[in-house]
Amino acid sequence: MPEGLALDPDAPDPDVPEIQHLPLDRWHRERGGRMVPFAGYHMPVQFEGIMAEHLWCREHAGLFDVSHMGQLVFTGDGIDVVAVARALEAVLPGDVTGLGQGRMRYSLLLNEGGGILDDLMVTRRSGDGSSGAGDEIYMVVNGATKYDDIGHLLEHLPDEVTINLQDEQALLALQGPEAVVALSRIVPGVEALTFMTAGAFNWGGHNLWISRSGYTGEDGFEISFPAEAAAAFADALTDQPEVKPIGLGARDSLRLEAGLPLYGHDLDPETTPVMADLGFAISKRRREAADFPGAERILAERADGPAVKRVGLLVDGRQPVREGAAVIDDDDGDVGRVTSGGFAPSVGQPIAMAYVPAALAQPGTRIRLAQRGKIHTGVVTAMPFVPHRYVRNGSK
Repeated sequence: MPEGLALDPDAPDPDVPEIQHLPLDRWHRERGGRMVPFAGYHMPVQFEGIMAEHLWCREHAGLFDVSHMGQLVFTGDGIDVVAVARALEAVLPGDVTGLGQGRMRYSLLLNEGGGILDDLMVTRRSGDGSSGAGDEIYMVVNGATKYDDIGHLLEHLPDEVTINLQDEQALLALQGPEAVVALSRIVPGVEALTFMTAGAFNWGGHNLWISRSGYTGEDGFEISFPAEAAAAFADALTDQPEVKPIGLGARDSLRLEAGLPLYGHDLDPETTPVMADLGFAISKRRREAADFPGAERILAERADGPAVKRVGLLVDGRQPVREGAAVIDDDDGDVGRVTSGGFAPSVGQPIAMAYVPAALAQPGTRIRLAQRGKIHTGVVTAMPFVPHRYVRNGSK
C-alpha cells in the first residue's frame, strides 16, 4: 500500500472473496469453537483439542458441521431420472443409471484428460426427500470446488437437466461407533440403513435426508435438513451423552488414518483415478464401454500401471512430515511428494500419504523424505492405517 494512503479498516477488500458463515456459526462460537477460514467459510478447527476430539470420535460419536459442502439436486425437464443419470455419466465414470432408490455411490468428476476435478457422492432419491414424488439425483460435492463443479456440469450437461444448489439446507455428519445409538434415539429407524444407503426421515416436523457412510472410517451418518432447524437439531444431537462437537483438525487426522484423500491436496486435475488408487470408482460397465472422460488414458494406466501412485507411509520417529515434503532417492533427487501428513493418535506415530514412482509403491519399501532441510525415513504401508468400521448388511 502506498505510504500515506488511508483506508477504512472495516471496508471489505474487493479482491478478497467474502468469507461466508455456516448456519451454525453462532452455535459453534458459543461452545468454544475456534473458527478459521476454510473453503470460503468460517469453520471450527477445534473445540476442546484435536487429540481429544479425534479419540472421542473413534470411541463414541463426533458431530461435524459440513454445511459448506455443495448439495446439488438434478432433475429433468421432460426427461425421466434415468435420462438424467445417463447425462451425468458423460462426466462421471461410475454407474449412475444402475443406482436403485436410496442407493449412493462414490464417484469422480473428470476432465477430458482423465484428471480429477472433484470427488463426490451421488444418490438416487425421491424428489422431495420423502416418498411419493418423482425421482431425482442428489449429489454432495466439496465446498471449495462446488461453484467450479456447477460451472463444469452446466457446460457439459444437456439443457433438459436442471441443477439446483440446495444452499438453504444444512448438512451435519455424525461419526463414530456410537453414532447409531445416539441418532436412533431422536430419529427412530435410521438403524435400518446400511453402508452407502440413504432414506427420508422426519424430526420435529422437518424433512431429513440421511445417508450412512462417512469420512472417518467409522460408522456414521450424514444428515441434510433445513438450515433454520440447524441449532435445534445440533442441540438435540449433542444432548446425547455419546456426542460431542468435533472440528476440522480432528476431521483431517481421522480421514488420514482412514486412508481417505482430500481434494485439493491428495487429488487434483493432474491426478487420475488410477494414480490416486481410486480405480474402484470406475464401474465395470463403464470400463467395458470406455465412454467416460479420459477413458483411453485411464484404461491404459489400469492395464500397464501408472507412473506414480498414491501410497500410505508410516514415518519413523515422532516428528510428522507435512504436505509438500519431498520423497527423495539415494542421490537426494526429488522423485515424489507428500500430499497429507500428521501425527495419527490412533496409530501412535506420524503417518502420511504420498505420490511415489510405481517402483517404490510396494508395501514394505523404505522411503526417504526431505522437509525443511531435514531427512526423515519411513516405510510404505497398506491403507487404511486403521480398519474401517462401516456397517454392511447389519454388521461391521
